[in-house]
Amino acid sequence: MKCKWWDKLRKEFRRWLLILVVALIFVYFVYRSIQKKKNAEQEKMVDVDDQTYTLKKMTEYIKKRLDEITKINLYDLGLTEEELKRRKNKKYELKKALKGCTYGDVNDKKYVKELIYDILSKEYGVDETNISKSIPFDIPSLLTPQDKFDIIIYMYKKEFGYEALTELIKKYNLATLKYVAGDAKPCYVITEEEINDIYEKEGLVLTFSDKLNVVVQRIYQHYKGYSSIDEVRDMNIDGVSGGVSGLPESFLSQVAQTDGDYLNEVMEHKVPRACDSIWIFFQGKSIRLAFLSFGSEAELKRVCQNIYKYNNPGQLSDTNGYKINEMKDGSRVVVVRPSFSETWAFFVRKFDVKRATLEQLITIPGKEDAISLLKYLVKGARIISLTGEQGCGKTTMLMGMIENIYETMNIRVQETAFELHLRKIYPTRNILTFRETETISGQEGLDVQKKTDGSVNIIGEVATDPVASWMIQAAQVASKFTLFTHHAKTFPDLVTALRNSMLRAGVFKDERTAEEQVVQVLNFDIHLVKDFRGRRYIERVTECIPVEDRNEYTFDYRKEKSLEGKLDKFMDNATVFFTKTTNRELYKYRNIMEYQDGNYVLTNPISEENIKAMRMNMDDSDIQGFDDFLQRNWGIKLQNEEDTNQEEIVQPKKRGRKPKATI
Repeated sequence: MKCKWWDKLRKEFRRWLLILVVALIFVYFVYRSIQKKKNAEQEKMVDVDDQTYTLKKMTEYIKKRLDEITKINLYDLGLTEEELKRRKNKKYELKKALKGCTYGDVNDKKYVKELIYDILSKEYGVDETNISKSIPFDIPSLLTPQDKFDIIIYMYKKEFGYEALTELIKKYNLATLKYVAGDAKPCYVITEEEINDIYEKEGLVLTFSDKLNVVVQRIYQHYKGYSSIDEVRDMNIDGVSGGVSGLPESFLSQVAQTDGDYLNEVMEHKVPRACDSIWIFFQGKSIRLAFLSFGSEAELKRVCQNIYKYNNPGQLSDTNGYKINEMKDGSRVVVVRPSFSETWAFFVRKFDVKRATLEQLITIPGKEDAISLLKYLVKGARIISLTGEQGCGKTTMLMGMIENIYETMNIRVQETAFELHLRKIYPTRNILTFRETETISGQEGLDVQKKTDGSVNIIGEVATDPVASWMIQAAQVASKFTLFTHHAKTFPDLVTALRNSMLRAGVFKDERTAEEQVVQVLNFDIHLVKDFRGRRYIERVTECIPVEDRNEYTFDYRKEKSLEGKLDKFMDNATVFFTKTTNRELYKYRNIMEYQDGNYVLTNPISEENIKAMRMNMDDSDIQGFDDFLQRNWGIKLQNEEDTNQEEIVQPKKRGRKPKATI
């Protein structure tokens, strides 16, 4: 009896003990949840002091807050299934935007900036009274040139969008040569004084929302953006670069040992440093933005390390000191670093695909004939090179010419980095672009193109010997015609460069044979020029005319009776042989169009061989227009003989204007 009572008591005790343990565990989790909420609320409360609303403090808070949002464990919050799904989507979207905005995606940048705006206004407590502690909007005398520029660009951007910088430069005529203190010669530069004058003339009135947007942009560009060039890079300009002027950091230690006074001037920012170097490429002109700076070498380094990262092109390291890549908006970016270069530097080139038409690119008097000539050269399936120095507009002109290729032709493109982006302009056409990678050379890419049913082969830049040699081969057998760019200065230089590339690539061993192959393939060269004022135009369109190898040997020695006579005739033939072997001219070249005194002028007519070949590749409507073009400009008439149905080209009439000879 006693045993039963004791067992019953022991079971009851265990039951109550289990209930107590469960209750304690429940209380513990409730208490922990309450403490988490209290801690979260306390973290959100900002301790206000004199430094609270400075850009530095707000940037630190934004970094911490966004880090919390992206790393928080949503399953600990006890959310409903619908709320959990919604919060997970927002978290994923934010992570994606934070990653995409560093690649140059303007939509991701807009999303992140809007979130920063909400955090500052709703959580951090930024209002009309304290916002001026970050940037002194109400006291213009305390604003730095960068503050004023940021305000001006923001207000212009509200009205003109991504044309804001272009409108600002045009309105105040900033892209002109000017003398600056310390420079003996004029240069393209926008100075602090000019920005101060513009800010005063504009008399801008900002609302609280405008001020906060300027602050948000400043925070963003030092957190996820590209520092001082962040807004400039987004503008519709030709390009932007940094780290390409001023004193490198490595130079300062050398100066400290020899010239202490000069070092003091550098430290006081009287002498530009590498991190003070910001240049834009605007309508063919390189303009230095003297009022902008990265502030430190570390900030320039950060921008260089982030700006090329789209699509994971590999690591920029001391052993691999440069990277060529594109950004998400199609811009080409080149980054270099020590010890390959003397300082960290980057070059961003932008290509405005919306403006890449011949009508928009060619605006000089005589443009109608110039545009017609280029159109007919493309429609006539001529092999064309576009030559000129860097920045003269070869790639943009190539984009404009491609518009005139017949829709029935498949286009294959080979580039070092994606620049043409033809499928953005012509989304319905059969176009595929290849580029070089670390494991696939340009030669291999061009070999693959032969197996992709392409009609037109476009090479973004013939920069290496294998690509040059394959281009010649492809132009002979692999495609209907080829367009390519090259950096040659004159037409003979172009032929020589292509010939030498063929020899170095091992395709030919003999110079003359290699040159014969080049001149038989190359039909026309369009040479573009950028003058010192930044104007870009077509200097000339040159036709290559191969010289036929005619048999000029005779058998007159058979008619001679004497040995002396036979020897004389033999020597005549020997002279012809040695002339052909040593000095024979393989090609002639003449200018079809030239830039003369500010006008495009058609000079020498197109050769008979090229006219016939061009007409064979055109449709009926273009043939009629081409015939009218030849008749109107050179007096060339094309007549059909009724009996033989063969076309005869009538020699051109002499014009009042004497055509200019080859250059």
